[in-house]
Amino acid sequence: MPGRRGSPGATLVIGEALIDVVRAPDGTSTEHVGGSPLNVAVGLARLGHPVSLATHIGRDRHGAMIGEHLSEAGVGLVPHSDRAEDTPVATATLDEQGQAEYDFDVSWRVPELSQRAGHLHTGSYGALMRPGGLDVLAAMNGGRRTGTVSYDPNIRPALVPDHDRALAEVERRVALSDVVKASDADLEWLAGRPLDEDALFGWLRTWQDLGPVLAVCTRGAHGALAVLPSGRQLSLPGTSVDVADTVGAGDSFMSGLLSGLLDAGLLGGPEARARLRRARGRAVVPALQRGLDAAAVTVTRVGAQPPTRADLGLPPQSAKR
Repeated sequence: MPGRRGSPGATLVIGEALIDVVRAPDGTSTEHVGGSPLNVAVGLARLGHPVSLATHIGRDRHGAMIGEHLSEAGVGLVPHSDRAEDTPVATATLDEQGQAEYDFDVSWRVPELSQRAGHLHTGSYGALMRPGGLDVLAAMNGGRRTGTVSYDPNIRPALVPDHDRALAEVERRVALSDVVKASDADLEWLAGRPLDEDALFGWLRTWQDLGPVLAVCTRGAHGALAVLPSGRQLSLPGTSVDVADTVGAGDSFMSGLLSGLLDAGLLGGPEARARLRRARGRAVVPALQRGLDAAAVTVTRVGAQPPTRADLGLPPQSAKR
């Protein structure tokens, strides 16, 4: 099947790749390659970072679509990622405001991982859904010994019906991460109630106490909240744009944030972790803003289509310091 086979790169993303069937309010449907970890991997590649994806897809028409998409973006596919019986499918039904509700037909296993990476990212149902979720947890534990780790819970309630167990499993993965990002909807689902800004900051501080150096909450059009390595709380405003849909917006934020941290030398190995722990706002805020800018571009496009460096007005990778 199409897809560039993965060679060891700076970042390894572990998680689902699937086909998003997007149903518009007028009843029309389109198919897009998606999956939160896949979107993050593609976003990082488009922003100039070497990245490979470990996933679970089939050797079918949908799997070929995913392989071609990864190849075009420059994302390496970890060997044996195409051993699923069928490629997973998620149906996203959009309301009049472009907000998406999801229904899933999925399975999840992790291929054998032989490569080491300077940075490991994971999230969404692939980090929790068994049996593969246990392998992800083991990979995060190993990745923390040799590099840095990031995690985006990206909760899919339809796939995690046991709330209390999900909360405990999310916190196990938070504790192994250096950077964690969640949406306000994620945190409200985990809390079981609506959360105001102070309560959202409370969740981020609690998570930071578990282990992460940087804890972030995205709030859609309202921007993002962050608890920085220094413990300082920060609220960043969103950008007003014409929204086509919100599919992949959080993933683009994640890839933009990781891109900024990688460019700043704050992710990618034990020494980078030490620098991140010492980092002040002036080093971290540009990465947060890159995440917001990436998400703002993505929501102007139908489907998960993260920006390139040129889209964000960034210099080519070879020109950065």
